[in-house]
Amino acid sequence: MELMAQVTSRQESFTETKIVGVLTRPLVLKGTLSYVRPDRVEKHVLAPYDEHVVVHGDQLTLANREGTKRVNVRSHPLIWSFVEAIRASLAGDLTTLGRFYYIDLQGTRDSWILILRPLDRQAAEYLSSVRLSGHGNRLVSVEIQETGGDRSVMLIQGHVS
Repeated sequence: MELMAQVTSRQESFTETKIVGVLTRPLVLKGTLSYVRPDRVEKHVLAPYDEHVVVHGDQLTLANREGTKRVNVRSHPLIWSFVEAIRASLAGDLTTLGRFYYIDLQGTRDSWILILRPLDRQAAEYLSSVRLSGHGNRLVSVEIQETGGDRSVMLIQGHVS
């Protein structure tokens, strides 16, 4: 996490596979994931549809073909915990992660796995765990396991030029 804390910004491409019980086959999303220290994270889905999710400070903005919605993440504890799982991990901020999750950090500086389990009862009713893995200062995957069986796996492939 010390190495993650030294990164000032990054933009990488991703492929995310969502396995959802109500769908007959996995949903595969492709796009970019960006982080700018200290508190901006942007997920831009490019396929199979266009969607932008930007978190800057406490403000989350979701923009897609249906319009734009803005939410103060601190007003929604479950959303806030999801945001911090990604943002605080990219920032290498274990203190913030510790406010929301039981933390299990395994491996070495070169190859690590961070397993987060929600502290909040409401979040724990929905979310089983978030498992992040990386190499050095690079996040390479994010796996979200929901209590109802749905899950998603985001593989982060590398820098966007």
